[in-house]
Amino acid sequence: MTNLTLLVVIPLLTALAVLLCQNSKQIRWVSFVGSLIQLGLSVGLLFSYLAERAAGNASQMLFEFKYSWYKAFNIEYFVGVDGISVTMILLTAVVVFAGILISWKIETLTKEFFFLLLLLSVGAYGFFISLDLFTLFFFLEIAVIPKFLLIAIWGSGKKEYSAMKLALMLMGGSSLVLIGILATYFHTDTGGGVHTFNLLEIAKQHISLDTQKLIFPFLFVGFGVFTALFPFHTWVPDGHSSAPTAASMFLAGISMKLGGYGCLRVATYLMPEAAHYYSWLIILLATIAIIYGAFATLMQKDLKYINAYSSVSHCGFIILGIGMLTKVAIIGAVMQMVSHGLMTALFFGVIGMIYDRTHTRQVELLGGLLKVIPFVGVVYVIAGLCSLGLPGFSGFVAEMTVFVGSWQNPDTFSRVATILACASIVVTAVYILQATAKSVMGPITNTEYLKLTDATWTEKLASVTLILAILSIGLAPFWFTNLITNDTQLIMENIVRGLSSN
Repeated sequence: MTNLTLLVVIPLLTALAVLLCQNSKQIRWVSFVGSLIQLGLSVGLLFSYLAERAAGNASQMLFEFKYSWYKAFNIEYFVGVDGISVTMILLTAVVVFAGILISWKIETLTKEFFFLLLLLSVGAYGFFISLDLFTLFFFLEIAVIPKFLLIAIWGSGKKEYSAMKLALMLMGGSSLVLIGILATYFHTDTGGGVHTFNLLEIAKQHISLDTQKLIFPFLFVGFGVFTALFPFHTWVPDGHSSAPTAASMFLAGISMKLGGYGCLRVATYLMPEAAHYYSWLIILLATIAIIYGAFATLMQKDLKYINAYSSVSHCGFIILGIGMLTKVAIIGAVMQMVSHGLMTALFFGVIGMIYDRTHTRQVELLGGLLKVIPFVGVVYVIAGLCSLGLPGFSGFVAEMTVFVGSWQNPDTFSRVATILACASIVVTAVYILQATAKSVMGPITNTEYLKLTDATWTEKLASVTLILAILSIGLAPFWFTNLITNDTQLIMENIVRGLSSN
């Protein structure tokens, strides 16, 4: 059994082990140990990958494993990773580890909660390692129903409405993806009229421009729904605001990145000519999302809604980087996926800590928290500084890389879009500083807050883990860019090859 398969098997076995636990204490510790093993496997995968590359292994994908699922339709369990996949696996492991720790106090249906949370990680790992489109879709679907249940049962506010809206929107996106995958499958030929779901084989074939123009929107929009592509973003504020803390961390930190990864790895990589044909529209929608999300966030008074709408804006940078179709912009898009995943997981985590203690997320009802719960207050400030793009944090490096790559396109339209995207930073700084000043700075507005206790050991460990991951990219981005540069070059070569064959 390969290490990649273990990434799917370990969380699945952990989830099943949770079902056998007799009490809440056992459930928490089994989940914690399982998530720690996932994190260890992910870090081990990183070093194994780097060692293989250093030894001269130039294969496009490493640690490949293939097993035929259904020969009649040429469906295979085919997995492998490149540098981009490894970064997404690391992101998943860190967020899952932090989410388990943040959920330590869950008392309602504890067994079911941790089981569903671990099941989500199975889908995420499987998605990021899949090189067969059908298998990739299979793992994408695994994550939808647990999200619905986590929000509907453990959520708050309009939880039933939010859960149903999220499920319907994501299922709609999945339907578009399935149509695109099947259409791609039936336009491949490996010889003798045999079709394939093999992503690497499809990339070598030339699908006509007219066919790509028909299939690409299904794939890109379908995956785009998961990553808050405007105007299909409306599930994000409601879903995030109603979800329990760990589910919000997973939704924003990992699930939204499934969409960005799919837009890049499947839609853009397999349909390069269509990606170039529709690039102006992708850039336009991304720019609208960035500006709209920033100004919509400015109007919010609820901490979760602030982070949810800001996620629409920040995920716009991912779409913008992909749409620009330059090597540097795509590197920036991948960095933004990881950066936003870590940052928003930290943000939702600390908002959950504040809500658990004050029982409110309304900014005007908070204030002075830094004096009574200093650790929680400092974590909130750090999350805010990363969100507004302060140098030294991952947000700055990722966004600047997207901007530089976008500016490399000499046409006026791309330059104007880049300028508008850059201008959104000012709005981001305003709403982050306002929310920070009113919620954790200043005088204590409620004397009841004087009785609050600071973060627990689990909350501290989760926060420190996420902060260290953020700083590892913000202070030393070279390891990250070195990890993904060659694989980004392969994507660019496929784009150039597709355009030259047109």
